[in-house]
Amino acid sequence: QAQLAESGGGSVQSGGSLRLSCGAPGRDRRNYVMAWFRAAPGKDREFVAGINWSTGNTHYPDSVKGRFTISRDKSENTAYLQMDNLKREDTAVYYCAAGWQVGDVRGYADYRRYAYWGQGTQVTVSS
Repeated sequence: QAQLAESGGGSVQSGGSLRLSCGAPGRDRRNYVMAWFRAAPGKDREFVAGINWSTGNTHYPDSVKGRFTISRDKSENTAYLQMDNLKREDTAVYYCAAGWQVGDVRGYADYRRYAYWGQGTQVTVSS
């Protein structure tokens, strides 16, 4: 059962942009990390971005670095994933996640450390 509310997926042509949104959990948000993962057919779940809610520090894998930007708005209790220069290989279902046991950036890509998940939103990039 999804505990985080996501929005913003859709279809776009290669080179286009999309922004995803995710509502933060309704509990103490100190010392926790919000992240985005994606799952494409036939592929393992892949980490694409993470942010420390308190410090704003971010972390990305090389596959999206320079194209994706994760941010958070504390007043709106919302995290965002801005995706620019999208490529066909970015096509996937995107999930937001939140966790208090993630630790430093070395743990961001470990999906088992996240306690809350969104329902997923489809992103389709066509050429």
